[in-house]
Amino acid sequence: MNTELLAQLYQSYTGEAPTSIEPLPGAGSNRKYFRLKGKESLIGVYGTSTEENRAFIYMARHFSQKGLPVPRILAEAPDQSAYLQDDLGDTSLFQLIKQGRESGNFSDEETNILKRTIRLLPQIQFEGSKDMDFSYCYPLATFNRRSILWDLNYFKYCFLKATGLEFQENLLEDDFERMADTLLQIEPQVFMYRDFQSRNIMIREEKPYFIDFQGGRKGPFYYDVASFLWQAKANYPDSLRQELLDEYLDALRPYHAIDKEQFLTTLRHFVLFRTLQVLGAYGFRGYFEKKAHFIQSVPYAIENLRQLLETDFPEYPYLCLMLRKLTELPQFASIRNRRKLTVRVMSFSYKKGIPEDPSGNGGGYVFDCRAVHNPGKYEQYKQLTGRDKPVIDFLEQDGEILQFLEHVDALADAHVQRFLERGFTNLSICFGCTGGQHRSVYSAEHVAHHLNEKFGVRIRLIHREQHIEQILEPR
Repeated sequence: MNTELLAQLYQSYTGEAPTSIEPLPGAGSNRKYFRLKGKESLIGVYGTSTEENRAFIYMARHFSQKGLPVPRILAEAPDQSAYLQDDLGDTSLFQLIKQGRESGNFSDEETNILKRTIRLLPQIQFEGSKDMDFSYCYPLATFNRRSILWDLNYFKYCFLKATGLEFQENLLEDDFERMADTLLQIEPQVFMYRDFQSRNIMIREEKPYFIDFQGGRKGPFYYDVASFLWQAKANYPDSLRQELLDEYLDALRPYHAIDKEQFLTTLRHFVLFRTLQVLGAYGFRGYFEKKAHFIQSVPYAIENLRQLLETDFPEYPYLCLMLRKLTELPQFASIRNRRKLTVRVMSFSYKKGIPEDPSGNGGGYVFDCRAVHNPGKYEQYKQLTGRDKPVIDFLEQDGEILQFLEHVDALADAHVQRFLERGFTNLSICFGCTGGQHRSVYSAEHVAHHLNEKFGVRIRLIHREQHIEQILEPR
């Protein structure tokens, strides 16, 4: 039914029926997205909340009239339950900065697109607020006490209580009220995007475009800066944050000049508030709705919170006490500890003996690969190793080693997770075969890359008999 309505809108707009309608991944809301192809490629949106749809349609048209980079609304259903908009492609800013997010080292190209993006933020905040009818905003027209306390209680009920941490609710509510008092003193009031972060910015022809602003409302500009620069999984190093803050303040100057120290002092309160708000969202979307990427984001937000609390907030004494206890819970220790842990993964030949553990703790595993079908028995593989494609193909097509490594992965994953929670620094995983050339090399390569990609830990990969050593840096 949804696709039929979108197809009708497409035909009404283009004069032709779409040749295909492809569903697209959703995000945090109940709206459904589709790509309609044919005469041209458009994005169709169907949402059960007509108020939310109405907010987006109004804002998109308002921002387009202001010359701001947003998708145009091209057609809409009479009841605004569905609409068509420009297709901005599939590349979000979040995807574009993948290398920097995972390594912590942002390239010049990544840094430049981030700078261009944040310099556009004052435009949508100040230019976008001119002549805007904020009554279209949903669910609230302004950033007020009610919206602040909604978000803080969202954190309390959907995240804090779910951790099992005991707390005195009345003392927490006292600090919530004090935080609301602080945030509501801030001027000027402009368009507050509210979810300004890299997942909601599309890149087309190297230019940023803004999407998913329908939750915006009238409010202080600090919130969006906190939302962008402290996005949990963006993983911006502090040095890059400072560069981007300088870019924002420079772009802000024509609209609202402000002393940098004063700006940073106020911004801290919004960073704290935004972090609690997103943890509430992660708790609800992850723990209750079981959406994996929200759960994966939790440790990153906890790490942001831990760093933020290095400088006290005397205005919120009980809240800070509870938040510090929260950051020390074992289930949130893995991100903090992952740069401490080095996993040494080694291949070796049993003929030359089992490797010693240079860390001195004797911990870890030695796996015997000799029960797996051996490519070394065949002439065409004798001069190759488990890193060479013909050997890899032989082992994977044979399949025995894949079954073997399923069990190894399960053991290694559990061990690494536990070591991260407890803050251990060294783990050894060794694979032996007859010559240390084929099966053990393949296995070591597999496990090294698997652990680096899954847990982001530092790997010291050693093929002893091949005299090869490689470091896989923390991600």
